[in-house]
Amino acid sequence: MRGLVFALAALVSSASHSVENAEVCFGCHGKGGASTAPLTPSLGGQPSFFVVAQLFLFRDGRRSKAPTPMDAFAQKLSNDDLRAYGELFAKLPPPKPPEAGMNPVRVEKGRALVQKSNCTVCHNPDFSGREQMPRLANQREDYLLKAMRDYKGNARIGYGSATMPEELAGLNDSELGDIAHYLAYYRKGK
Repeated sequence: MRGLVFALAALVSSASHSVENAEVCFGCHGKGGASTAPLTPSLGGQPSFFVVAQLFLFRDGRRSKAPTPMDAFAQKLSNDDLRAYGELFAKLPPPKPPEAGMNPVRVEKGRALVQKSNCTVCHNPDFSGREQMPRLANQREDYLLKAMRDYKGNARIGYGSATMPEELAGLNDSELGDIAHYLAYYRKGK
């Protein structure tokens, strides 16, 4: 596990490169990295290290137990490509909270659960993510819920993912939904 993290750190720290054909990413992950597709994450504003690590795991078939379209895409990427995509998405603006549909009761429930679960320790107090931890603020609600369900059910694999099942173990599906709702509608300072 530690060896993989050190290898990824070395991979991320190498020289920058340009990204060709990034438009293919925007087809699924949204123009400018803000997804509008169900169950597809927004990538704008994600930490570079996180993007590189995820693409590396997809490329090696270690991101999930079931194959995904990302596995086939990532298999074609060089280490330089991984770094370039990481840099690209880190520089894009993060997604904005949805304009409609916020449920204040669910937001408060989600906020309380997030505080109790100490999510800010890894994902930052503003949920902006850091290093290999993803940005959660204003991510798609459906994607956040799916990711938490996958972690809780051990369907999502990779490095360091043992922490997430432990953190989510005592939460029921309704609570996971409230957390996803809060993070999707998150506004700094609220």
